Amino acid sequence: MADATNTADGGGRANCADQDQLPSPLAEASAAFERHLRATRSLSPHTVRAYTADVASLLEHAHQAGISALDGLDLHVLRGWLAAQHESGAARSTLARRGAAARAFTAFAYRQGWLPTDPGPLLGTLKTRRTLPHVLHQDEMAAVLGALDSTARRAETAATRGARTDADLEIAVALRDAAVLELFYATGVRVSELCGLDLGSVDHGRKTIRVLGKGDKERTVPVGIPALRAVVRWQEAGRPLLASNSSGAALFLGVRGRRLDPRTARRIVHTRLREAGASRDTGPHGIRHSAATHLLEGGADLRSVQEILGHSSPATTQIYTHVSIERLKASYRQSHPRA
Repeated sequence: MADATNTADGGGRANCADQDQLPSPLAEASAAFERHLRATRSLSPHTVRAYTADVASLLEHAHQAGISALDGLDLHVLRGWLAAQHESGAARSTLARRGAAARAFTAFAYRQGWLPTDPGPLLGTLKTRRTLPHVLHQDEMAAVLGALDSTARRAETAATRGARTDADLEIAVALRDAAVLELFYATGVRVSELCGLDLGSVDHGRKTIRVLGKGDKERTVPVGIPALRAVVRWQEAGRPLLASNSSGAALFLGVRGRRLDPRTARRIVHTRLREAGASRDTGPHGIRHSAATHLLEGGADLRSVQEILGHSSPATTQIYTHVSIERLKASYRQSHPRA
C-alpha cells in the first residue's frame, strides 16, 4: 500500500468529525478499519490518520447517497466519491492516496465478509506526475557542512574546558545540529529514521548505522568518517549537556532531554541551510534527494542506492537517474559552444 503523501485535508477532518452521524454499520466498519491499520499494518501514524480520514470521507459520501449498509458500497459509489473530490480541487497526489485508501478498505471489508465482492481492484490506480526533486550541488553541501563543522569544533572546545554556564545549550545544539546534518547527508535516511536512532544504532568499528525503516524493515547503511566524527563529538561533548531521565537510549535529543522529534529535525535542516546561504530552502527529504543524486553522480549503481535509501522497489529509485540526466543536460547547455 502506498504511503500517505499528504496530510488529511480540511474535508477529511470534517468527515472524521461527522463519523458519529453515520449509520451504525458504516461507523463500526470505519472504526474496525482504523484498528486494523494501527494493529497489523506497520504503517506510520501519519498514514493511519490520512487513510482513516479518507475512509470516513468515503463512507460519509455513501451515506449521503442513501447507503446505510456496507454491502451497498460498490464501484459506482467509489468512482462518484473520487469524482466529487476531483471537482473540489483535490490534487492528483491526494486523489491517488484516497484511491489507495479506498482499495485498502474494500479489501479489508471483503475479507471480513461485509462485502459480497471487492470493487477496489476495478477502481484502478491514478498515476501521479512525478516531479524531479530539487537537489543541492555538491559544493553547496560541502560549504554547509564545513561551516557546521567549524562551529561544532569551537563548541567542542568550550565543552571540554568544563564550561557549564548558560552557553551549555548553545554548545549542545551546535554539536547536535552538525551531527544531524552530516548524518542526513552521509546516509540519506528519512527524518523518522534518524529520529528513531539509538546510541547502539551506530557501529563505529564497521562505519555503519542500523536503521528501522518503513514497514519495520531494518537495514544497515554505511556512514562516512566526517559524519561519524560529528556523531562522536555530539555523544561525548553535546549529548551529556541535554541528557535527562527521559532521554533513554535515544541518540539525538531535543533541548528538554527527550528524543528528537521529526518536526524539530526538519527545523534544524531548514535553519542551518538558510544560515549557510544555500541556493534553495529544503528539508531532510531534500538532503536525502541530494545524497542519492551525488552517489549516482559519483558512480554508484542504482541497486546500491536503492539499498541505502531503503526503497522496496527499484522504480522508486529510478527518479534519481532522471535528476542526474537533467543536471547533465543543464551542464551541457551551459558549457558546450554548440549546445
